[in-house]
Amino acid sequence: MTANVVFGLLRVSVIVAALKAANGEIAEYDVAAANTYVWIGQGLLGFILLWGNNELAERVRSGDVVVDLYRPWHLQGALLAEDLGRGGYAFLARLAPPMLIGMLLFPFRFPENAYQWPLFLVSSVIALVICFGCRFLIEISAFWLIDNRGLFGFWNISSGLLCGLTVPVAFFPEWAREVLWMTPFPALLQAPIDVFLGHGNPGKLLLYQVFWAAVILALGHFALQRAVRKVVVQGG
Repeated sequence: MTANVVFGLLRVSVIVAALKAANGEIAEYDVAAANTYVWIGQGLLGFILLWGNNELAERVRSGDVVVDLYRPWHLQGALLAEDLGRGGYAFLARLAPPMLIGMLLFPFRFPENAYQWPLFLVSSVIALVICFGCRFLIEISAFWLIDNRGLFGFWNISSGLLCGLTVPVAFFPEWAREVLWMTPFPALLQAPIDVFLGHGNPGKLLLYQVFWAAVILALGHFALQRAVRKVVVQGG
């Protein structure tokens, strides 16, 4: 949480400086909206666990995943339940504190309508599910790659930029915005922030997130079914 706050202060300084250089507003973001974007983003970063820990891939590489597959559960569903439980704690420890700091210490853009608060929470939970699905796909790639650290590192480098953590997706050129919104990346972070700020239609944003949640979880289920048919023995 402390690291999130420190990086939040740095990001606020950079983005507010950019806004002042652009006469106070860029793509519907004034100073208050930019502060809100930064502090919600810093909170969501830990809530959805954007970068993860690659633990499942390490278990695949070591062979310990066999124990997980023998258990009377669906591996993807069990890990999703675990991640939702982690998110419940992270809501209190990682999401709420940066938002409170932003609300108390900086100009903050509060939702104009009361319904945006519960919709933001729903959107954040869906974002957590999508993020889990993406990380799950990356981690079970170890069934084929054996060592997936290159793919995991690429995700860590690229996901922050593509999901709207580094800068709002609205700051991108128009063609890049259109391409990004055809992918699941903005659903991870930009969509919940837009729901909170009232940028765009909240109903369409939630449907967009639900669509990608269903697609990514389905892909994860299919990949897992294919993966468990593959046996690799290393070292003879």
